[in-house]
Amino acid sequence: MIRKIIHIDEEKCNGCGLCATACHEGAIDIINGKAKLVRENFCDGFGDCLPGCPTGAITFEEREAPAYDEAAVQENKKKKELQEKMKHLHEGGCPGSRMRMLEQPEAAESVASAPVQPVSRLRNWPVQIKLAPVHAPYFAGAKLLIAADCTAYAYANFHQEFMRGKVTLIGCPKLDAVDYSEKLTEIIRNNDIQSVTILRMEVPCCGGLEMAAKKALQTSGKFIPWQVVTISIDGKILD
Repeated sequence: MIRKIIHIDEEKCNGCGLCATACHEGAIDIINGKAKLVRENFCDGFGDCLPGCPTGAITFEEREAPAYDEAAVQENKKKKELQEKMKHLHEGGCPGSRMRMLEQPEAAESVASAPVQPVSRLRNWPVQIKLAPVHAPYFAGAKLLIAADCTAYAYANFHQEFMRGKVTLIGCPKLDAVDYSEKLTEIIRNNDIQSVTILRMEVPCCGGLEMAAKKALQTSGKFIPWQVVTISIDGKILD
């Protein structure tokens, strides 16, 4: 049948995954770093995925395509919900994902001639956005650092300059393929967050993290000081 359906321009697509997250029907997957319409019968033609695309890679077209299959979509949603429940059960029982509040002693002033021993500035656990609790004692009055995974590897003084005195949450929108904005909104809305620093890489896919954090700040209904810092691949802070 001829019907309205989305078209994804792979030349424009940066693989951020925001469209796949926005598509509640599950019609889009990220394959080899590009968004693809993999289930045409799951696409309802309403275009929930269009507004979230930062590069304008998604448009409508009318062409021959299988009819929208509501029953198949609902069955797929049930499978995903079951998978999420099983994942959360696993996370809850895993010692590695249990919430911890870490006390890091401040380093004493070093003698000029003595070598400086780096210390960890991590104050909370877990640090992954997907695993972080919405409520935790370390969020009280916290300065929040929302950082892309790669920034800690690219920027040599990450702990001292960015993590020090902050609660750190990290993620990668391209690899996780989830919408961080909902989780971050709840954290900001339900806790006394004093400021937010968004630390991202210069690569386009990292824009998903910045967009999610900005959306969370806006949706939370709070007026909180925030800033975005971009790190280059060779480890420099970009203006």
